[in-house]
Amino acid sequence: MSELAKIDIKYLKGVGPRKADILRSELNVNNVEDMLYVFPFRYVDRSQFYKIREVDSSMAYVQIKGKLLTLRTIGEGKSSRMSGTFSDGTSTVELLWFKGGRYIADQLKIGNEYVLFGKPSYYNNQLNFVHPELESLNSAEAKRTMGGLHGVYNTTEKMKNNFLNTKSIQTIIFNIMQTHLANYQLPETLPAYLLSKLSLPTLDTCIRNLHFPKDKSLLEKCQFRMKFEELFYIQLQLLQRNSIQNKKEGFIFASIGNYFLSFYQNHIPFQLTDAQKRVIKEIREDVRSGKQMNRLLQGDVGSGKTLVALMCTLMALDNNFQACIMAPTEILATQHYLSISKMLQPLSVQVRLLTGSTKTAERREIYERLENGTLQLLIGTHALLEDKVKFKNLGLAIIDEQHRFGVAQRAKLWGKNVRPPHVLVMTATPIPRTLAMTLYGDLDVSVIDELPPGRQPIKTIHRTENNRLGIYDFIKRELAKGRQAYIVYPLIKESEALDFQNLEEGYQQLKNIFPEPHYHISMVHGQLPATEKEQEMQKFASGQTQILVATTVIEVGVNVPNATVMVIESAERFGLAQLHQLRGRVGRGAEQSYCILITSVKQSKNTRERMDIMTSSTDGFEISEADLRLRGPGDLEGTQQSGMPFELHIADLARDGQILQVARDMARLILKNDPNLEVPENKILKEQLLKKAPSFDWGSIS
Repeated sequence: MSELAKIDIKYLKGVGPRKADILRSELNVNNVEDMLYVFPFRYVDRSQFYKIREVDSSMAYVQIKGKLLTLRTIGEGKSSRMSGTFSDGTSTVELLWFKGGRYIADQLKIGNEYVLFGKPSYYNNQLNFVHPELESLNSAEAKRTMGGLHGVYNTTEKMKNNFLNTKSIQTIIFNIMQTHLANYQLPETLPAYLLSKLSLPTLDTCIRNLHFPKDKSLLEKCQFRMKFEELFYIQLQLLQRNSIQNKKEGFIFASIGNYFLSFYQNHIPFQLTDAQKRVIKEIREDVRSGKQMNRLLQGDVGSGKTLVALMCTLMALDNNFQACIMAPTEILATQHYLSISKMLQPLSVQVRLLTGSTKTAERREIYERLENGTLQLLIGTHALLEDKVKFKNLGLAIIDEQHRFGVAQRAKLWGKNVRPPHVLVMTATPIPRTLAMTLYGDLDVSVIDELPPGRQPIKTIHRTENNRLGIYDFIKRELAKGRQAYIVYPLIKESEALDFQNLEEGYQQLKNIFPEPHYHISMVHGQLPATEKEQEMQKFASGQTQILVATTVIEVGVNVPNATVMVIESAERFGLAQLHQLRGRVGRGAEQSYCILITSVKQSKNTRERMDIMTSSTDGFEISEADLRLRGPGDLEGTQQSGMPFELHIADLARDGQILQVARDMARLILKNDPNLEVPENKILKEQLLKKAPSFDWGSIS
């Protein structure tokens, strides 16, 4: 622990016990060192002064020299606010404070000259500044803050309510610089050869300049260095872990035999894309290397991951090993079984399905044939994890929609052998490249980024709720052609807090609009018993019902080629990745398919931007990059549930992909020459990894 990490934040000037508790809860700041790593998220130039007449609400923060003319309280109780008039000698502007009125009245004096700093806005149709900063023109604080670049810090509502705004944080850090850092050099956290190789400033220079920049050029160099360092240590930890895992011996699939060649030459249902061929080649290199494969296969909806998985199982079978494929739902496992067993029928491969619904006598037969080795491929759900499921020689385990399974569940599958099988985990949720490199840095990643030829792109349309009757007419026209439709809702029951269409109400309305016996509707949601849910989905899959009304339980694992319409109610409630997954339920047959996104008439800027992305792109990777940019890594589907395994103070996975690549390349080069970080110049790397270890919860990934 450094000297600064030993000093509790409450002992700092201007903090105290109450503010210290808020800094702990809101920013995870416990000591002086933590405080130094609370970086500005952007900077404003305070070298320029404006006249009031030059200012409009489209501008960012501005500063004006002038005089406070009036100050008065308007209203009473909780609805009261403080209003002031500020003049630059030529024009006036209103100042507003909705909180802290008594404190403001004590601090400001009518007739005094101040430097005003704030964000111009409109309130009651006139230009004003809400919660501006005012510093006495000749005060030491004004002299310190005027001129040059100044950081703006992220603050929460709770912080603002307790007078911990940007200015307060800047003052706290300024006091640290004046006292604790006056005669103290921050110890370096990167080796000297790395600073030299990449021309990086020292840590001490960077910390000081990130909070109080000397100039723009040095600030940019410091930002690069600190972003690089954050991402570098994450990559170093992941890659070192990966190198240890890669030392595990794996089964050698030495030959490509009759199963694989016969299928590829005579029975493959359609021509492989270049992307599929590339991925199969990558997997082939893994399984004959003598090391255990741990590979993540990403592929957009409909990109042909199942065919790649099938061809990998044939590699295992050719080398006298068994294989298994595990899916998160019974319906998805059944779909895999039906399609794969049909494709393998000419090869006489022994394939069986094991789910919760499998009858006892059939189970006994499956267990027996697995143990004696006559059953070559087992497809199923969580039922594969049962203790009674024992393989003779499991060589390959494939997991579909891997984020639906917990670490303990996956580990149980690995434990079916004394030596762990090769592992291929698949996901149809495209993960942005930067996030994949970080979350799955200890897995090798393969990407199928090409759709099979001949598939028609899904037409995506955005409509508001007042167009619903026209949408229902369109659905009726599609149903008249013999097609089917999904209608998805975000909620099961009406919520008082959220004024959105809900499933139960929508289902009743749809029964009136699509009456029996001419139309038949199924309904599924997460609160239905599993057997009932499966029955309703099977009715839709078999064509007994034409419309499936559902929540997002159908996001993964429903393959109905005859369905051509996907309607998503309250589409603003869903993330981009989830909308893309839902859209992927249609477009699986030869007919043109449609996805209709319904939102409320009033839309936020964010909603409009997300609907524009969905209507203009069907590329899952492009959409996932946009989702990362708009929502941040911790909010993306598939990542939030496991938790981000690290904390980023300054790097941004949505914007710093190039820096991440530099960090990964450098970490790889260092570990290639010194896998255990034992040479003297790498001692600092080993120390930093040990220091950071508690914040890396890698167990949630591998």
